Amino acid sequence: MDFLRPASWEEALAAKAEHPTAVPIAGGTDVMVEINFDHRRPEYLLDLNRISDLREWEVGEETVQLGASVPYTQIMDHLRAELPGLALAAHTVGSPQIRNRGSVGGNLGAASPAGDSHPALLSAGAEVEAESVRGTRLIPVEEFYTGVKRNALEPDELIKSVHIKKADGPQQFSKVGTRNAMVIAVCAFGIALHPETRTVKTGIGSAAPTPLRARAAEDFLNAALEEGGFWESGKIITPSIAKQFAELASGACNPIDDVRGTAKYRRHAVGIMARRTLGWTWEQYRGNGRTLEGAA
Repeated sequence: MDFLRPASWEEALAAKAEHPTAVPIAGGTDVMVEINFDHRRPEYLLDLNRISDLREWEVGEETVQLGASVPYTQIMDHLRAELPGLALAAHTVGSPQIRNRGSVGGNLGAASPAGDSHPALLSAGAEVEAESVRGTRLIPVEEFYTGVKRNALEPDELIKSVHIKKADGPQQFSKVGTRNAMVIAVCAFGIALHPETRTVKTGIGSAAPTPLRARAAEDFLNAALEEGGFWESGKIITPSIAKQFAELASGACNPIDDVRGTAKYRRHAVGIMARRTLGWTWEQYRGNGRTLEGAA
């Protein structure tokens, strides 16, 4: 196994172009586990740790541009207001040591359906900035996942950053596991209210071959909130609307039975999380709900 260690982003792109099979490594929280257990033996490792630009972020008027190697700890400490759903998800990632090393870029590169950041990225609205020596392109995050641990990157492309819409309303994240962190999610659910566009977006993790949005549930809820005048009045969402939203979210799943849980349990749990997170975010929107810290 050869170890490539570029000193700049340009060198990294050139190395990836010359060695398309090279596996990028920054935090190493996924790649090193696979190598240590001999599940993966790449010909080349492409170390990105010398590229400081990947560990920086920029808060713009509408979006946050998050470098691919920004660790979860930095998101929790500095971007909680702009990216509350992702900050909540970051709290559930591994241990403090893993949160100090792991990053959203690494989560996207691994493309595991159980990755904790995916539901938050889907519900917030994100685009993945991929670059190669041929140029740069933005990939909507819902189009980035192409299969179990497969993504839309071309062989010569690297993830440079993730562009995430700043929160204009409450966001929540919920995860089912044997404990809050240090476990792979049995299933997870993210939700974000977007009052500016009067829409609700969702994200589901570990309940299908890829992370996905519950689009039928979103369409139903968006129509119900608009037709009922909920955005203007801020009145409580009726139990029948919440129940239908939860059932549609559950129906979006395509899970499997495995050692962490059954398909039936995952569908049920996603429905419960959908109903609860909808209640939490709507109470926050109404101005008398739980704080982000209280809901974590």
